[in-house]
Amino acid sequence: MINRRTFIILLVALGLGVMAALTANQWVQSRLSGGDQQDENATTVASLEIPFGKRIEESDIRLVSIPEEAVPSGSFARREDVVGRIASQTIYPGEVIHQGKAVEHLQGSSLAAVIKPDHRAVTVRVNDVIGVAGFLLPGNRVDVIASRKNRNREASSKILLRNKKVLAVDQTASPERNEPVIVRAVTLELTPDEAEKLVEATEEGSLQMALRNPNDRKIKVADKPEPKPEPKRAARTRSWSYITIIRGVDSENLRVQM
Repeated sequence: MINRRTFIILLVALGLGVMAALTANQWVQSRLSGGDQQDENATTVASLEIPFGKRIEESDIRLVSIPEEAVPSGSFARREDVVGRIASQTIYPGEVIHQGKAVEHLQGSSLAAVIKPDHRAVTVRVNDVIGVAGFLLPGNRVDVIASRKNRNREASSKILLRNKKVLAVDQTASPERNEPVIVRAVTLELTPDEAEKLVEATEEGSLQMALRNPNDRKIKVADKPEPKPEPKRAARTRSWSYITIIRGVDSENLRVQM
């Protein structure tokens, strides 16, 4: 027969077991019902590659929880804050989306949204050779080479612009292809001063575009013209002459410098 002390111990153990079961059940239910809820550390990342110039859709992003100290500045904690924005550069799968790469699309075309402040989109006509044989795509970086001929029909060329972003090729602002396509126009992102130089160069001669490696961020400063040597002064030569001085019946020859 179970004594009173044993009965109390069993009763306490049974109560603790019920409490543990209820606590575990509540934890499981909270995880199942709140698995997609946002918390203070929720951050939006790309679920797949989002190409430059593309309008971000809900299927392009997902929420992940990361430590608070690892949340980058300018990131988004809600999907609705990202959907509808335009990718200003390629965003890769798993990459945290922040304001620098997902710009707001206020009005006009999506191309207008990806132009940096104080810059302009300038379009120039090209052919398949100038367009790097059709391999030029939006998002590429190029150098623009200007060439011209003087009155003697002698050709000269120089790098007019360096490391400039291609915003669009023809009427396409998405780089979702990698095969060569003949293009008729290329749109570049330039400052107003650079835009003036480009327009002047198209009137004076022809243009050629050199495709850059995306990892090559070095911008070579144009070589300064060497100072012209000062004209050499002709060596001053000394000449001597003789003067005869006559005093009465005496005469004397003196050597003087001319």
